[in-house]
Amino acid sequence: MPKAYVYTRFGGPEGEAFLDLPKPVPGPGELLVAVRAAGVNPVDWKLRTGYTRPGATPKPLPTVFGSEASGVVEQVGEGVRGFAVGDAVFGNPVTGGYAEYTLLPAAITAHKPDAVSFRDAAALPVAGATAYDGIKQLDLPAGATLLITGAGGGVGVAATQIAVANGIRVVGSASAGKKDFVESLGAVHVPPGPGLQERVRAAAPDGVDAVFDLVGGADLEAVAGLVPDLAKLISAGDKPRVATLGGAAVVRLRTAAVLEEVAELVVGGTLRPYVTRTFPLAEAAQALRAVEEGHALGKIVIEVGA
Repeated sequence: MPKAYVYTRFGGPEGEAFLDLPKPVPGPGELLVAVRAAGVNPVDWKLRTGYTRPGATPKPLPTVFGSEASGVVEQVGEGVRGFAVGDAVFGNPVTGGYAEYTLLPAAITAHKPDAVSFRDAAALPVAGATAYDGIKQLDLPAGATLLITGAGGGVGVAATQIAVANGIRVVGSASAGKKDFVESLGAVHVPPGPGLQERVRAAAPDGVDAVFDLVGGADLEAVAGLVPDLAKLISAGDKPRVATLGGAAVVRLRTAAVLEEVAELVVGGTLRPYVTRTFPLAEAAQALRAVEEGHALGKIVIEVGA
């Protein structure tokens, strides 16, 4: 039977395991996809700890890891239009991406352009689309200054590129080891941690027009006061805290149209996914630890099938 990497109970990594699971059967509106690659995201390990997305219900255990995947359609569910067996696609899986097979909801799945690899496509449904949604939500004019916390991670790298391409000046908070990388994206680098507000003021003496937070916690609290209009304070890293500070969570549109637009940014050269490390499915645990430890540069992807 097909293999999948799952968590069998809520808690730490000790609850993770490989299981042989039956091949999923697509229901109405779903696609059975042979997975070629799966993106690794912080939300993957957070769900293992028992975190539940707002408005969602916990999935039954065991649960397959993975919130983004690319692959080839193997079976089309009832009522699906616009997809056929053999199509290369990417999107947010219903049954987890760290697996040889998964189900994708057709309504929010996009065709993969030939110019985009399966590896890069697997980095787009969460990281790329969250960055795209956030930049659109802020709606900043060219010449504005944007602070991005966590600018060296998957979402931050994408958000920085999209903002810079729109003529926005970016100040990017990231660890010292990511300084050269963040600056190569066109951002002004500042280290995180105590004193962040002062460092941002020094890097942007005329002030910042918006904050796109991807870290949360103390860093979010430190920079919230820099924004003159709290409508321009958004977070994908700490939704409860940003709400208490008067800002808002990033509004995820979760549409096929957004995925198609993000893919076109890749095709056109505006957005590079920056997949810096790949792991085979057999090393899914190592891939997840690299993200869970919080020091991953760019995006990590699990490559599943040939």
